[in-house]
Amino acid sequence: MGRIGNPPSQRDAIPLHELMTEILPATDSRAISRALEILRAGGMVAFPTDTVYGLGCLAFDQAAIESIYIAKDRPLEKAIPILIADVEDLDKIADAIPELARRLAFRFWPGPLTLVLPKRADLPAAVSATDTVGVRVPDNNVARTLLRAAGPIAVTSANLSGRESPRTVNEVAAQLGGRVPLILDGGETRGGIPSTVVDVSGAEPVILREGPITLEQIKST
Repeated sequence: MGRIGNPPSQRDAIPLHELMTEILPATDSRAISRALEILRAGGMVAFPTDTVYGLGCLAFDQAAIESIYIAKDRPLEKAIPILIADVEDLDKIADAIPELARRLAFRFWPGPLTLVLPKRADLPAAVSATDTVGVRVPDNNVARTLLRAAGPIAVTSANLSGRESPRTVNEVAAQLGGRVPLILDGGETRGGIPSTVVDVSGAEPVILREGPITLEQIKST
């Protein structure tokens, strides 16, 4: 366990870029409970996924989502996808889910497929300025354990905007140390190709970003 940054006195008085960053091994018995404490207080947590480390907050916390943009120096027009623990959680995020989307979810999740779907009306506008949202189940036990405990989390890569996405806790700390309260150390992530992003909100599936899962596989589902 380690700490980076200056210890805060009161949460509401802490400038976002002067937080103390706590690093906990994901195997630590306190890791998930500490992450939940921070998330439920409106904070952000960095944690490993099946590709790179992600930076996330509770998906229905507008102010916390806005903090992600600030912490990453991220352009506001970029939407933030939602990670969920299981296929059954899809209805918590999306509305009017097409049958094709459910078939794709059952076939490829957990795994490198992001589904773009009509978002629920109660999902914060900070997640996406449009009427759709990207949703995925990551193939990573640490991430899914946290997601099962916390519920859906809005997650983007744990890097400063425009910088390389981190695969180790040290790489996260080098970029976001002092900007995020907690990093869960789950070892080096696999990295590799980002997920395929497919828009299934319309009549036909549309690939928005090519990835490990092809259009042919999607159409054959």
